[in-house]
Amino acid sequence: MNPSLSYAVLKNKQREVRDSFPENLRLRTQRAISWIGRAEQADDNDGKFVFLWIAFNAAYAVERDFQPEPPLARDSFKSYFGKVVTLDAEKRIYNAIWENFSRSIRLLMNNEFVYDPFWQHQNGIVGCEDWENRFQRDLSYFNRIAVRQSDEHTIKTLALLFDRLYVLRNQLLHGGATWDSKVNRNQVRDGATILAFLLPVFVDVMMSHPDGDWGQPFYPVVSRNSAYSGA
Repeated sequence: MNPSLSYAVLKNKQREVRDSFPENLRLRTQRAISWIGRAEQADDNDGKFVFLWIAFNAAYAVERDFQPEPPLARDSFKSYFGKVVTLDAEKRIYNAIWENFSRSIRLLMNNEFVYDPFWQHQNGIVGCEDWENRFQRDLSYFNRIAVRQSDEHTIKTLALLFDRLYVLRNQLLHGGATWDSKVNRNQVRDGATILAFLLPVFVDVMMSHPDGDWGQPFYPVVSRNSAYSGA
């Protein structure tokens, strides 16, 4: 996990400043931090990855992501990443992408097992026969971005990275993998490690900028007859 932004550190900060938060941000950070705390308790990479992805959903997902025809995941990711990267004055996200995890990210980008068109082709989906050409084209795009290392290219790289991690998320949450399997463990381990560093930074940036447009959570707290949901 991110040692400088553990669950305890984030929770203490949230308690100190949450009274000044809009309700939307208070709810987002409360939920995200709770799942970061649960991820810290996990002793396996599968569980850690899943709990951290739930924290990510709590932090970024907005109403349009739950519409009958939601936007592409990469589009939603890029909008959120644009906010947190721009507001991260300490360049923690920038440094994580280009220094701390550059090798792990490159390995994920070169791994067809976290590339959606590869699995579409394996499942006989028409139109994905050219997945190898598309894979190489996307990889070339990533390589062009990686040599520039600006904030703009940090945002683009995050979108590409989370596009790959989203495939891994689907594989785990939809029962497409055996728990603690020995097969394809590297991407789960690397994905969990990257999320464990980035998610606390994302939430910390949000708490440091309560006036930002963080969007309306799709599942707010709803009271009715002394009952409530969505805590």
